[in-house]
Amino acid sequence: MSIDIPAVLERLSYRYPSLLVDSVETYEPGHRVVAAKNVTIGEEYFQGHFPGTPLMPGVLMIETLAQVATILLLHEDAGGSRTFLRGVENAKFRRQVVPGDRLQLEVTLDRRRTGLARTQAIARVGDQVVAEMDLLLGLEGRPADIHPTAIVHSAARIGEGTVVGPHAVIGEHVRIGRNCNVGPSSVIDGWTEIGDECHIFPMASVGLIPQDLKFKGEQSRTVIGRRNVFREFVTVHRGTAGGGGLTSIGDGNLFMAYVHIAHDCHVGSQTIFANAATLGGHVVVGDFALISAYSAVHPFCRIAQHAFIGGASVITKDALPYAKTVGSRPARVFGVNTIGLVRRGFPPDVIAKIKRAYRLLLVSKLNTSRALAKIETDRTLACDEVRYLVEFIRSSTRGVILRRPARRVEEMVADE
Repeated sequence: MSIDIPAVLERLSYRYPSLLVDSVETYEPGHRVVAAKNVTIGEEYFQGHFPGTPLMPGVLMIETLAQVATILLLHEDAGGSRTFLRGVENAKFRRQVVPGDRLQLEVTLDRRRTGLARTQAIARVGDQVVAEMDLLLGLEGRPADIHPTAIVHSAARIGEGTVVGPHAVIGEHVRIGRNCNVGPSSVIDGWTEIGDECHIFPMASVGLIPQDLKFKGEQSRTVIGRRNVFREFVTVHRGTAGGGGLTSIGDGNLFMAYVHIAHDCHVGSQTIFANAATLGGHVVVGDFALISAYSAVHPFCRIAQHAFIGGASVITKDALPYAKTVGSRPARVFGVNTIGLVRRGFPPDVIAKIKRAYRLLLVSKLNTSRALAKIETDRTLACDEVRYLVEFIRSSTRGVILRRPARRVEEMVADE
């Protein structure tokens, strides 16, 4: 497990001078960690402690488990937060720990809120529990770092650990989460909420008024989730009254340079927008979609989950899930995005079912309605992914892109 234990434990306030964790065996982010400690006679706390019968003090067992809990809470926290032990509850010491023992230390996160985390901690030697307890750890972040040349309204809220670069402008109603990075000369305005650990690069603008002539200055919002990356010159516009008043973006998205997200768009999570990809107003983009460079999506269209849009494409209808949609006059479906689905961990049998469903939609001589009916009644195609494909087509109001490429799609689909 690649965890820099000394670096993480430097952020445990008032910790015992020695490191009491030798290795991390299992790490489940935000949930559980299992570590190990080899108890040796050379440890300084054995000197003069119970002469002739060296024992590991119970208070050091608490300290050891607190160090493991710190690894669980702070390993993925890049913002410089610190922990401190606030309380120990329900502690039970069931067996003495002596030199030669190898402790297995398991800490599970019970619940976490701002400033406090409760963990369940168990220490074992072999199959025997030697200590168990509930640990309460306080969490404190470093203050926001705002460059002297940045213009930040006094009413704006900037989370702990967030860095605001030179000449950035942040408006009155902006709320920015913890451990974000706002690059030089970027602008964040309007009623805008940005989640934790987002990175906004220089010259990006978020939450400004839309380029919609119907917009009359009404209050509208931009809501952005966690761990999003907005590269240079990205623009995200807030909503309008006619579109619901909200532009929303989920978690873990990458927006490369010059991407434009127009008013009232709703982008899911884990999407990728390549350079200069552009959304018109009211577009909905599903999770894990990929929109390649210089592509444009017409207002009110939908991009389905796991859709792949090729470079310089023009999308004027809804783009289907799992498929490669490419082109502009008009865009066409170039089969299933097999490589992308494999990378996302789709099982081979599910990919096979998706391909067979697309053959009925693209290759058979059935029209769309009859193809959908056949897909729905074919039990060998039953799975959540195929149901989503059918429901996506049936719920379309603009129509979906189902045009085949000029070459024989039968060969192209069959050979994937």
